[in-house]
Amino acid sequence: MQNTVIEVPDNLWPIANFFMQGLGSEVNLANEEEMGLLIRGFFFLYVTVVILAILAYKFGFAKRLSPLKSMVVYILLFIGMFFLTLIFGLNLPLAESLFIIAIVMGVYRLRLHQERKNN
Repeated sequence: MQNTVIEVPDNLWPIANFFMQGLGSEVNLANEEEMGLLIRGFFFLYVTVVILAILAYKFGFAKRLSPLKSMVVYILLFIGMFFLTLIFGLNLPLAESLFIIAIVMGVYRLRLHQERKNN
């Protein structure tokens, strides 16, 4: 049986690094424990990215849509975030960027609500 090893970058961004703790510098694909850690880390990173993307969408871009249209938007968001996390999740600050976007959009939405309430 051939052992396939994947190198784990040592300069991960903070959120990806948090979820990929315990992997070391290499992952042996034949080792079930190491594969479990890799899949678990990726899954938690993906869920984090999806939640932050949903928050950014709701705070900044969401309009009232019919339930069917909303379902299509969220399905596409789930699929798109999977591919973005798979391709860019470890190499770029994807989760960190979405976190900042969600905060900025949330503050904007809060101030807009307060301003409308005062007028």
